[in-house]
Amino acid sequence: MNDATTTLSAADSITLEIIQSSLQAISDEMFAALRKTAMSAIIYEVLDMGTGITDGAGNLASSGAGIPGFVGVLDKAVKRILQLHAKPGDIEPGDVFITNDPYYGGVTHLNDNILLMPVFADGDIVAWTANIAHWNDVGGAFPGSFSPDAKEIFQEGLRLPAVKLIARGQPLRPVLDIIRINSRLPDFLEGDLWAGVAAARIGAKRIEELVAKYGKPIFVAAMKHFMDYGEQVARAGLRALPKGRFTIEEEQDSGVVYKATIEISDDAFVVDLRDNPDQDAGPNNCSGDDSLVSVQMIFKNITDPRGVSNGGSFRPIRMLTRPGSVFDAQAPAAVGIYYEVGMRLYDLLWRCLAAHLGERLPSGHFSSICGTVIGGVHPDTGRHFTIVEPEVGGWGASAHGDGNSAVFSAMHGETFNCPAEIAETRYGLYVDRIALNDEPGGEGEHRGGKGIVLEYRVRSDNCFLTAAYSRNKHRPWAMHGGSEGSANYIRVIRANGETRDLAVVTALTVNRDDVIRVVTANGGGYGDPKKRPRAAVEDDIKNGYVSRERAAEIYG
Repeated sequence: MNDATTTLSAADSITLEIIQSSLQAISDEMFAALRKTAMSAIIYEVLDMGTGITDGAGNLASSGAGIPGFVGVLDKAVKRILQLHAKPGDIEPGDVFITNDPYYGGVTHLNDNILLMPVFADGDIVAWTANIAHWNDVGGAFPGSFSPDAKEIFQEGLRLPAVKLIARGQPLRPVLDIIRINSRLPDFLEGDLWAGVAAARIGAKRIEELVAKYGKPIFVAAMKHFMDYGEQVARAGLRALPKGRFTIEEEQDSGVVYKATIEISDDAFVVDLRDNPDQDAGPNNCSGDDSLVSVQMIFKNITDPRGVSNGGSFRPIRMLTRPGSVFDAQAPAAVGIYYEVGMRLYDLLWRCLAAHLGERLPSGHFSSICGTVIGGVHPDTGRHFTIVEPEVGGWGASAHGDGNSAVFSAMHGETFNCPAEIAETRYGLYVDRIALNDEPGGEGEHRGGKGIVLEYRVRSDNCFLTAAYSRNKHRPWAMHGGSEGSANYIRVIRANGETRDLAVVTALTVNRDDVIRVVTANGGGYGDPKKRPRAAVEDDIKNGYVSRERAAEIYG
């Protein structure tokens, strides 16, 4: 009998469950601490963040709320820290590390900063606390540290390559000064940074208390036990899936074609992404780690969407990529719009499997982050402002009912839109309108959920608009005879009445009384529209989802 087995046998199942539940509670407390102390609305209102705990080797043990795609980043960041700081004395009690660079464990893009803290017991690292949040500006060529025109990562902001921010509890002032001086919004950045430090520290303190209560051997064994359980659940879900080799090709709005092959057996879920375009000359790239997050999310969705999620849950996955391709970009490729590439990959895998999983998956949703960046000088304060807003949209219909309206995309998860009152107070904008999208699209026996129409009115001259939406030309896909959804786009309405429709734009000048109208897509329909119940059609007409004339045309 080995030491781990002996330790587990000494701990009853209730104790193991208490430890695991405690880790979950700690992740949630970290999330609450970050939310309540951050300065930027994208963190404390939108919840564009994530928290989690790993074991000493960087395997995910528990996670808080927030963006699922962010939670999947944290374990990969810890593992990279351990690789880059492998010498004795490199990692000590009280240290806090920071990374935002996808080539150094940052995984996403430079706006998303990860703070990580080791937790020691008897001289060994037994866990890490970690959190990630979007900072509105980390320097670079364009406000918001984001541009569809970027050609290299150097243009996208300050790179923090898995460096130590705090050493043995003491802040490294030169590092903090470098970070602060590179931002157009230094006060907000510093506030968000210390919120992340506070979250990491409170998590570490709670874990130290947990280890002191139950002892290091039982604590370590409990994490391993629960990860093994996660693997058992995942493999049971995997065995229930149809077996075979499934392929898909899909043209993107840019004209490039993305491809994926999924091979499912009783023992493995293999995703082959090697036959894809070379990395983009602009910022439409993602790291191999971020591609893995998309694969992990679809795997979790189809095997055990409501159960435990930890490092063991993803052990059956194998992902194959080609370094230097769009799904495994190499430095110095720009990655600012990684999120649309990752979203496109997730939706591609979803679409590939939907035809083979019976009624399990719905039709395509608006499947874009619809990241909208507006900035300028606030007319009331004279200070620079930058609003960074992901948008909500329509989800696809399923065999079981209509799609959800006005919710975030699959990658964005448990987040919220910024309230109009906050946007008007914090930013130099008025919110004139927010309503459901009444454009045609998504009809079916079950209709797709509705996107939104959101209008920002600019309050001062020489402001700017930057955005990168996908699902503009190629719209949300339908199933079983339903109609495809509508398009994601922005309409700029000048004060003189001139209009311009856009999906991708960099630093477009907008002035006082110009209106930026965000329109997000309706999800795809499911089933023959002629089979939609008459009562449901009448409800759609009554609620303004469709005109009576359009209903007669589509539904008969």
